[in-house]
Amino acid sequence: MFDFPSVAKLGHVAARKRDGDAVERVLSRQDFATSRAEITQWQGYQPTPLVSLTALAAKIGVGGILYKDEGPRFGLGSFKALGGSYAAQRLLQRQISARLGHEVSLEDIRTGTYRSEAAEITLVSATDGNHGRSLAWGCQRFGAPCRIYIHAEVSEGRAQAMRDLGAEVIRIAGDYDASVILAKQEAADNGWFVVSDTSWEGYSQPPRDVMAGYGVMTQEICDSLEQAPTHVFLQGGVGGLAAGVVAGLRQHWGTQAPRVVIVEPELAACLFESGRTGEATTFAIETETLMAGLSCGEPSGMAWEILSEEVSDFLTIPESLVAPSVRLLARPLPGDTAIEAGESAIAGLAALIAAREDADLSRKLGLTAEARVLLIGSEGVTDPAIFAQIMGESDAA
Repeated sequence: MFDFPSVAKLGHVAARKRDGDAVERVLSRQDFATSRAEITQWQGYQPTPLVSLTALAAKIGVGGILYKDEGPRFGLGSFKALGGSYAAQRLLQRQISARLGHEVSLEDIRTGTYRSEAAEITLVSATDGNHGRSLAWGCQRFGAPCRIYIHAEVSEGRAQAMRDLGAEVIRIAGDYDASVILAKQEAADNGWFVVSDTSWEGYSQPPRDVMAGYGVMTQEICDSLEQAPTHVFLQGGVGGLAAGVVAGLRQHWGTQAPRVVIVEPELAACLFESGRTGEATTFAIETETLMAGLSCGEPSGMAWEILSEEVSDFLTIPESLVAPSVRLLARPLPGDTAIEAGESAIAGLAALIAAREDADLSRKLGLTAEARVLLIGSEGVTDPAIFAQIMGESDAA
């Protein structure tokens, strides 16, 4: 059974690309090399699977679909394990070096040489779940206190996962962007340090470190391929994942790098609006999307520098595609590997399938029978209760 809506209206904006060198300037090759050298030394590191969905590709009429399954990443269920934890390690390295008056290495932080010093440095962030879990995990490993700010719609299961990693979790009544504001304010008032995956004026190093950490995932993909994909469909959010992946792909493949398509929920479409206006644009979120990790109303300025030069198309998808996409991966077509994915992981898959149902949109995106599409399965089952509900909806029907 192909459990997928036969008709779904996608929003589409063709990008107005700027000229520039952001893929080398914002995230340098050295940034990626440093993160790779360190993260591959972490206990439990191993590359995550790159799964070929051959039967699905044949079903929708493309040459291939590759799905990078980040569910197994360090036991945290998300690609974010590469970002928040690494940015925490880098921040502790910088702060302890400054306090002691001599250079401290990343290895020193990893092995706990300065654990007592780390215990005096509180790290904070706002999150929809996965970034906060990564930061909490890193703080637990490196010995630093951690405070995580979450908004009203973050599930209790995700909140408890962060508490289980030693974080103090503060839930607010507002949305994600309100939690970002509060985290910044309380950090400034108390001498704490924000480890965010989004940048703003005067704040850029931790978001750069977060995106550099994501480069480990991109390099794993490139190392396993002999030929570049023709397309990569990347979920939005603040843009950090997309920018990190795009920069890594461009640095590796050069002019042969894949066409970049950004996908967002129509309920949280800040990058789509930025693509439409040609500049970083805030989107007013009125209703929360089921894709909790993508519920972001304000783009990261640093990420937008890269995306404004590299993205070809912006798409939005309706909520009606989320649950069927999760179920399609978990109960795949015969011959394909079953994958248990979270709600935010399936944005690219949902958009790809729906786009192939629309001949005009397929033409605009350059999706042909020869297209080889890369998808980033950004999370596994990070909230079992939500996953069980989604899977049960089909059974009930």
